[in-house]
Amino acid sequence: MKMHCLLAAILVAASVLPARADGDAKAGAMIFKKCMACHTATEPTNRVGPSLMGVVGRPVATVADYNYSNAMKDFGAGKVWDEALLTEYLPSPRALVPGTIMSFAGLRKPQDIANLIAYLKDPTAAQ
Repeated sequence: MKMHCLLAAILVAASVLPARADGDAKAGAMIFKKCMACHTATEPTNRVGPSLMGVVGRPVATVADYNYSNAMKDFGAGKVWDEALLTEYLPSPRALVPGTIMSFAGLRKPQDIANLIAYLKDPTAAQ
């Protein structure tokens, strides 16, 4: 009887904790198609936006030969694009960085964000 109560308590606790599933790089590659008009993830080439190759772990607004907006430069002072910051940024880039030149409205689904981050961490995993 006590084991059933313990199991029930564990299940209830697990159901109220936020989901923290790792993303799927293959699914993230599909999501990245929304970004491809402006960004690359597998080559160090800037387009309308900076290359996102190696973005996870890179200081914000530091890609060579890319002209960042003053808003992004100010926002990025001392910050690094880690999973937490990308998770905060990707739902609404313009809300987090008012004045950014990035026109992308953002991603609504947390799983899409996790998948995109997984892809950006390792684009080769999507192959």
